[in-house]
Order: sequence, then structure tokens, then C-alpha cells
Amino acid sequence: MSVGDTTENVPELRALDPYVSVVVPCLNEVKTLGAVIEKCLKAFSQLGIVGEVIVADNGSTDGSIALAERLGARVVKVPERGYGNALRHGMRAGHGRLLIMGDADDTYDFGEMGRFVDGFEHGADFIMGTRLPPGTILPGANPWLHRSVGTPVLTFVLNWLFGTRIRDVNCGMRAIGSDKFRELDLRSEGMEFASEMLLKAAVMDLKIVEVPVTLHPDRRGRRPHLRRWHDGWRHLEFMLLHAPDQLLFMPGVALLVVGLVIGVPVSFGPVVIGKRLFDYHYLFAAGALVLIGLQGLLGAVLVRDVAKGRVLRPSAVASAIARWLDLRRGLAVAGVVFALGFFFDLTVLITWVQSDFGTLLEVRRSVAGLVLMAIGAEIGLLSFLHAALSKHA
Repeated sequence: MSVGDTTENVPELRALDPYVSVVVPCLNEVKTLGAVIEKCLKAFSQLGIVGEVIVADNGSTDGSIALAERLGARVVKVPERGYGNALRHGMRAGHGRLLIMGDADDTYDFGEMGRFVDGFEHGADFIMGTRLPPGTILPGANPWLHRSVGTPVLTFVLNWLFGTRIRDVNCGMRAIGSDKFRELDLRSEGMEFASEMLLKAAVMDLKIVEVPVTLHPDRRGRRPHLRRWHDGWRHLEFMLLHAPDQLLFMPGVALLVVGLVIGVPVSFGPVVIGKRLFDYHYLFAAGALVLIGLQGLLGAVLVRDVAKGRVLRPSAVASAIARWLDLRRGLAVAGVVFALGFFFDLTVLITWVQSDFGTLLEVRRSVAGLVLMAIGAEIGLLSFLHAALSKHA
């Protein structure tokens, strides 16, 4: 199979096809690649399965390709640089029912692949390795900052946004059924490929299990390809940008409701609850909450336009609003709200003129009018952008 083959061109499995395809992304890994391939071949023999090792090469110039071919691996040359590009092409080229991915630096022990095979045979669609307990990180294998800050933070964010229960989101050794891999339609080019794989698997409700793995120190004697802050941010950014409803819509609705609950009663006069007086001062905060909340709500609608409808774990309410809101309806609502606010402030202006431009204490109506006009203008603008993006997408 050539690198350019699409998932639709993957042939039907035959009796002689391998059961497992191990995919190893590679860029100048001659110092450790041989050990990785030999461990894979030894594991195939011990498990009594037919397997293949695919080296997805990203342009090595140090002899990695020749070494891989000499040891019996199949080399897939990937012209586009990037961890995600290498894995995507390599996994598409796999003939096995189970695709196992891991790094070429020999930090993951492919002798432990039996745990992944066992999980697959017991019905799992996606098997994640975990280096954290019950997994093992050997001394010197993982910097403290990665182990105690970076990985826990990214794992927490993923679990919170997408409802997963993963211990170690950054573990690079994992496995997935080849049919499920094709269904995921993975597109990321860099390190965020790993996050995309996991969160799409969660959204598609694949059966995910975790198995312990051992992380060994890097023996290459050079800096890893991983860029700590840059790649960590790309992982986080990918998760945040694919969760508009969790980050924008739901908090936006909450702020909008709180702002209205506080602001509407105070707009008509002081409110006493218990011994606390709620006067026009609270109207300022309420107006800000309403405007911020509305931006979150409408922002989630715009993300749907930019993403052409591909929103992971979407809110049914947000999707319904996006379908209902068109330019005609949006401008109608915006016009009514803006006109109401304009009327409020117009009455204040008339009162001020009638008082011969004297002292005027009309804070409530003034603030309420300004907030309503701002709401109307925002709905009108966002409705126009929503319609434009929908029509031109």
C-alpha cells in the first residue's frame, strides 16, 4: 500500500494478513530503532501471533531506513513532517486488525504489547497505556514537571471536557482496532494527534481501557523531538478549541441567567432580601454578566460555522439555537431589544430636557437602556456573522 492511499482503499483482511501492526514514527532514530524492532518481533513470537512492524519515516538521514528494512520492518515514507502525519500514514498502511503505536526511542517496552492484545481480545476498541500508577516510570525517564504538572493538568482538562476517565493522557503507547481507527478520521499533523485520537474515541463512545506500561529513560543522548511548552500548549489548545459548548455555551448561559436574575428586579427599584439591600449598583455587575454570557452563547454558535458543524460532544440546546438563528430572526430580535433600550434612554433624555438640563438621577433606566441596546447590537452583529459564515462555508 502506498502512502497516498486513503482509508477507503484499505483492502479486506485475508487469512495471511498480520493480526497486529506496530506503527513506529521515526526521524533519525538509528541509535534505538533496532532495539524497538527486535522487541516487537520477539513479542510476536512469544504471543504466537502474526505481526508486522511499520516504520513511518519522516525523512531520516542517519541510516534508520536501511536498519529498519534490514531487520524486516516495512518502511512507509511520509513526506509531511510531524508526529501526527507519520502516525496517520503509518496506521493507514497497517494490515493488522489491531494497530499498536509507540515511540522509536525505546522508552516504551514493546515486550509489554501482550497487555494491549489481551485488552483488544476482551472487547476493548481503544487501549491506552498509562505510565502513572499502576504503570511505572523508571528513574530519569520523565522530568518532574512533565510527571507532576503537565500530564496531570492535561489529563484533568480532557476528563472534564469530554467525560473520559483516563489516568495518563500523554502516554504514547496505545492501541486501537483498525476499523475504529478509520472511523475516527484523525487529521492533526503534530503532537496533538494523540489528544485528537483520545477525545474522538471518547465522543464516539468507543470502549476504552487502560493497561499499565513501563517508561524507560531515553538512551539516544540528544534532545527529544518533543518541545515541552510548545507541544503541551498544542495539546491544550486542541482540547479547548474542540469544546465550545463546555467552555462557551454552558458558562455563557449560566452568566446570562445570573445577570438577568440580579438585574431585572433591580431595574425597577431597590430590592431587599433579608437584611441586604440590592440597589442600582448591582445593575452594573448584572449588565456585565448578561453581556459576557451572551457572548459565550453566541460564540458557541459561531464555532459551529467555522468548524462546519464538526463539534465534539455538542449541547443539544446550543445546536438547536444555531439551527433556529438565521439573519431574519436574528435581526428581528436585535431590533426589538435595541428599540426597547433606546426607548428607555429616550425617556431619560426627555425627562432631562423637561427639567431644563438640571440634576438627573435616572441611573436604573439609563443603565438598563444602555445594556439592552448593547444586547441588541450584539445579537444583530452575531446574527449577520452567523449567516455569512453559514452561506459562504
